[in-house]
Amino acid sequence: MPTSAPSVLHLALAFLAAFFAAAVNSVAGGGTLISFPVLVALGLPSVIANATSTLGIWPGSLGSIWGFRRELSRAEPAMRVLVAPCFLGGAAGALLLRATSSATFDRLVPFLVLFATVLFTVRGRVQAWLGSAAGRGRRSRAWLLGALGATLLVAVYGGYFGAGMSIMMLSMLGMVGMSDLLEMNALTSLFSLCVNGVAIGLFAAAGLVYWPFALAMTAGALLGGYGAAGVARRIGRKHLSRLVIAIGYTVSALFFLRKFG
Repeated sequence: MPTSAPSVLHLALAFLAAFFAAAVNSVAGGGTLISFPVLVALGLPSVIANATSTLGIWPGSLGSIWGFRRELSRAEPAMRVLVAPCFLGGAAGALLLRATSSATFDRLVPFLVLFATVLFTVRGRVQAWLGSAAGRGRRSRAWLLGALGATLLVAVYGGYFGAGMSIMMLSMLGMVGMSDLLEMNALTSLFSLCVNGVAIGLFAAAGLVYWPFALAMTAGALLGGYGAAGVARRIGRKHLSRLVIAIGYTVSALFFLRKFG
């Protein structure tokens, strides 16, 4: 954790990272693949960078919840029950990160970033599969237990690292039988809000957050999620997705070279 006050330039870069991450999240997702490597480049240890990034761009997700309020109201009560394992899994993932040494997490980061980028790359095919294969689930007791277990596992991953969690949530909802993609996106936004919310509380309590950057990023995420979303939409989902994918694979390669090169 840095002991000296950050420079104005570093604060501005943290602000811009969250600004663009939130704008990208509002259209294409994958914003963590922008904010996390910027914080590492600014000198934060990877564990601190991960926790600070999670907190910094979390406010940008509040707008998604508001935008999906109608779809959330239509979702089946059984699906909203899945919020419970989101809190539990988010807490477990955050505690797991807290127990992970910086050296161990540094070795995992290249693989985590690559995994998240691959998930983001194939998300279009996943969504196409959801459109053709969803709706097959049955609301039995076994189905509910399976849905609770699957949500818990995804939430643990989300609390630990987070990048790529949304597409994992979408896939899980499709596998348990949901068919309305808008409702699935709404629930994914709610689940992500819960997972990251509880993780943030534990990160802060454990002293894993670098607050100067976190506060700058919070302001950037709020402005980016609201003010830059329109610009991001004009650029287009396809172009933004390609940019995020390019950044993800480049960052993953750089992390591999730094750690194993």
